[in-house]
Amino acid sequence: MIGAMACAGLVVSAQNSNSSTTMAPSNSNKPRRTGRRGTTKKPANTNTADQSTTDNTNMSANTNTGSRRRRGSRRSSAQTGDMASMAPKKTGRCDPTQQEQTDLSGTYTGKAKHGAEAPADATLTITGNNFTMTSGSETHNGRITAVTTCGYTAVTMMMGDLTPPAPSPNPPAALPAMSLRAKKVGDKLWLTSVPGETMTVSFTPTGGSMKPKPRRHRSTTKKTETAPAKTTP
Repeated sequence: MIGAMACAGLVVSAQNSNSSTTMAPSNSNKPRRTGRRGTTKKPANTNTADQSTTDNTNMSANTNTGSRRRRGSRRSSAQTGDMASMAPKKTGRCDPTQQEQTDLSGTYTGKAKHGAEAPADATLTITGNNFTMTSGSETHNGRITAVTTCGYTAVTMMMGDLTPPAPSPNPPAALPAMSLRAKKVGDKLWLTSVPGETMTVSFTPTGGSMKPKPRRHRSTTKKTETAPAKTTP
């Protein structure tokens, strides 16, 4: 009986030893944690990300700068094209960009008209850029300039004394200026105010008019010749 119990004890101890032996490897096979939770990445990776971000920023900045320069160049070219389209164009022999100073020096007699007043006999004397107009008991002095462009002579006349006034707290009013058109043929001169001029002034030579005379058209009909009548002897 004791021998049977001893044998049974040996069997139980052997089973316990086997179970402990088989359970040990299961515990040792569990994975071990090699690092701590919440650890950050390596500094090398952080620097690389910063460099890539900086490179991307620089590339985007350069791209924007290039687009701005292109827009500026487009705007400048568009403005240049607008200015070129607004400039007067040359037609035929006329070049509107060519201007010529015109000398109207001479003494002219005719009729002077100002506003709604009746025309009066007047004598206009021009010497260089100075002029004197005498009409009855009145005499007017001033400056005159003339510029011709494509056969059109533009005139600017300023009435009054052009001597600079002395400095004072109450300076005199500016001299009146008039814009006119001039036409000179031989020793005759025509002056007329341009459209829109507030001061209407004109000077017409005696017996002269700026309107061209109508041309006489010759008739192109042929005259029929009549045969002479026969005479009987």
